[in-house]
Amino acid sequence: MDIGSESVPYGAVVLGGTFDRLHDGHRRLLKASANLVRDRIVVGVCAGPMLVKKELAHLIEPLEVRMKAVEDYIKSIKPDLTVEVKPIVDPYGPAIVDDMLDAIIVSKETLAGGLAVNKRRAEKGLKSLKVEVVDLLAGGTDGEKLSSTC
Repeated sequence: MDIGSESVPYGAVVLGGTFDRLHDGHRRLLKASANLVRDRIVVGVCAGPMLVKKELAHLIEPLEVRMKAVEDYIKSIKPDLTVEVKPIVDPYGPAIVDDMLDAIIVSKETLAGGLAVNKRRAEKGLKSLKVEVVDLLAGGTDGEKLSSTC
């Protein structure tokens, strides 16, 4: 289904994650995000202190590899989209400083983080972002989550 640009709800969206070894869950989140935005997508990729508590942190791909994979995948879906991929070293990243954002894209598991972003934005005098929740489940009867850490 081709969505006309007038029916795409947001001009600019933000999302974040580790994005280690892009898997189906990542692709589902990135594709859903790209489909919700007309002009610009900002993706924060976890770096440094954000990786310390990750299981098997020493096996996570280098930041540059993960950032390029995210950008390449989004461009393969929507080539005309402005893609900004930035390293993030805290749970908020560009989401609490960019006043041109319209929405934050989260999964059910990261909904609390999206709400925390809006709280911080309010403290800084920025408008709240619409919180869009993307279902990362495969849709099978077993409800298996699409993740690299199942």
